[in-house]
Parts: sequence; structure tokens; C-alpha cells
Amino acid sequence: MKEFFNVETIEAVLGHAPSFAAVEVETVSLAECMGRILAEDIYADVDIPDFNRSTMDGFAVRASSTFGASEANPAYLTVKGQIPMGVKPDFTIGPGEAARISTGGMLPEGADSVIMIEHTDLLDDTTLEAYRSVAPGQYIIEKGEDIQCQAPALSQKTRIRPQEAGLIAACGRTEISVYKRPMVGIISTGDEVVPVDQTPGDGQIRDINTHTLSGQVLAAGGVPVVFGIVKDSRDDLMEKCRSALHTTDMVMISGGSSVGARDFTVEVLEALPHTDILVHGISISPGKPTILARSGQKPFWGLPGHAVSAMVVFAVVVRPFLDRLCGLPNATRQFGVQAVLNRNIASAQGRVDYVRVRLFDQDGVVMAEPVLGKSGLIHTMVKADGLIAIGMNTEGLDEGTVVEVVPL
Repeated sequence: MKEFFNVETIEAVLGHAPSFAAVEVETVSLAECMGRILAEDIYADVDIPDFNRSTMDGFAVRASSTFGASEANPAYLTVKGQIPMGVKPDFTIGPGEAARISTGGMLPEGADSVIMIEHTDLLDDTTLEAYRSVAPGQYIIEKGEDIQCQAPALSQKTRIRPQEAGLIAACGRTEISVYKRPMVGIISTGDEVVPVDQTPGDGQIRDINTHTLSGQVLAAGGVPVVFGIVKDSRDDLMEKCRSALHTTDMVMISGGSSVGARDFTVEVLEALPHTDILVHGISISPGKPTILARSGQKPFWGLPGHAVSAMVVFAVVVRPFLDRLCGLPNATRQFGVQAVLNRNIASAQGRVDYVRVRLFDQDGVVMAEPVLGKSGLIHTMVKADGLIAIGMNTEGLDEGTVVEVVPL
């Protein structure tokens, strides 16, 4: 075992993530794929689109027939007909000819562009006045312009959003291979922790962490498996940990990671078979007394008991490991919001401080106001819009500093 609180940097801790493998693969229907991670490459079975199509309501024309057209000198075209949606035109477009077409309609042979209906006037049933010129290819999508037949459309290890689901549908796939959703066991510990539906007595608190951590797991693509509250008993905690490891892909214990005579997490981890403690202490605030262990091939976390500390550690450190289990090649990058700090913030060197901030607008400038409070105060997370990081070799940030706010 590592010496207690032999503190590791965040980067060193994250360096362990690639050593854990993704979960198994399963086949799901297109309707069930949202948010999942692809476990296969997707190829187009047809050209997308598989015909030249209009992107505007207007008239299909040869662009050369409109060259030089203006309101003062319009071009006059002969209307050959109208193109119904979903039907291949049975005529061609020659010089000086046009055909009415709707958005998404199939261009007839000979047409290479569309002139918007707003730039035309029908003088009679067969005579069109066009007072704008168009270039070849304007207001159309050519056959295969989106994706060509048999070309790769999506790569494995891609998270499926609505747009990816649409592309999968365009490729004609009704079932796809995805990584299973990792099952994440959540255990709360402590004699002082009571269920949510129980009124706390003297010295007791309701179980907050089960619900905050469950929400974070869900948001990251995992499935929370709640194992309830374990009192400060080595045997009870051992039994619960064995059960969690047997049925889930990753385990998180909240509480029991700090110095204390009744904290049994380290003792239990040392007693579990095929378990090694990789980290006990991270240079992060809040959340320094975090534990990471490997039990077999599964990550096992000992998180702080304070709600804010546990949430921050999950967002910064645990989430990349869950991303790995989900099948993502790299940790999910949360792009921050640039904001201007509205007051000075002090920080201790030797650790990365994560400060909760509230965002607000001031004369068109996004400002970040620190939400100060101890790590046990959950209301500070409710008030916060995101976190800013103060580097471990920095004594603080000055008012007016431009900071990156990672959304919560």
C-alpha cells in the first residue's frame, strides 16, 4: 500500500485511466442508441443523397440561362412543368428552360442549379422572369455530396447524438453495435448518514451523495446501482464491497477516505482479493483524500464524504475513467465558457483549487463570481454554474482575470 496521503497530481491519477478496458458490446435498435458509444464503424449503403436535390423552393434551371440577369435586365425562361416530391422527373431541362421545384425535390437531367422563387415572377403559365443570376451548383445538393456509397459515415467510439442517429438512419441501419452502459456501484458510509425519508437526529445527516453521484453517473452515460448506506462496520462494508464488485463495472464509496479511527475503506480494500491501491491522496481541493484502487480489472473509488468534494472529484477525476469504461478513447472534453473574474481569489500552492462560480452578464461581458463556502455545503453547488481551476503553482487569481468556466 502507498503511504497514507502520498499525494499524486491530477495528471498522474488520470494516467491510470488507459489501463482500464471498456465494457462489453451489445446490439441495440436505432431507437435505443441515443447517448451510446458506437462499437463499430458505420458505412453508407447508398449515396447520400442518392440524387441531385434542391435546397430551396424555386425553379430548376441551367445556371448559364440566368447569367447577367438583373431587375433591370431579367432573363426569360420557359416553364416546362412542375416536379412532384418523391418522383423522378420525366423531362430534361435545356437552355432557356425551367421547372418548378420544392425543397428536397429531385433535379431533372440538364438542370445544375435552382433559382429561388423570391427572385422570379411568373408572367403566365409557361413564362418565367428571373431577375437574379445563379452559379452552377447553387441551392442544390449533388448526389453523394454528403456521403458517398460505401464511404465511412461514422467511426467506432463515437458518442451518438441526435445528428449521429440521423446519419445512422440515412445509412439504412436499424440495429447497431454499441458498448454497454457501465454499471457503477454507489455506497454511502457512516454512522451519521440516514436515508432521505428519515428525519435526521442529533449529529445525523441525510444521504445526499447517493443522489448527486447517481445523477453524475447518468449524465456521463453510466447506470448507477445504489447499494445503500453502510454503517461504520468493517464486516458490513466488506460484504457490500464484494457484492458491488461482483455486479458492477466500477464502485464508488463516499466517506471513509479521510483519516479517522472508524474509516475502514483502506483496510477493506487491502483485504479484497486481487486489489491494489493505486492512489491515496490527490493534489486537488476540495477532494484531497480520494482513493483509487484496482480490484481485478475494475476501478474502485473512495470519495470524500462531503457532497461538494465528492461532486468535484467525480467531475474532474472519476468522469475520465467512466468515459473509458463507456468505450470512449479519451476523456470527454467539456469546453469552458470564457468569463471575467469579478473579485480576487486566494489559493494555496501545491494543489489545484476548483472554485465554484456563478455567471452573470455585466454590460455585455460574461462575469464569474465565486460562490464561496465549505465543501459540505450543497447549496453552493446549486448556486454555481461551473468550476474554475487555479493551478497548483499559483497563489490565486486577480480580479479582471479571464478564466475558463467548466459548466456543471
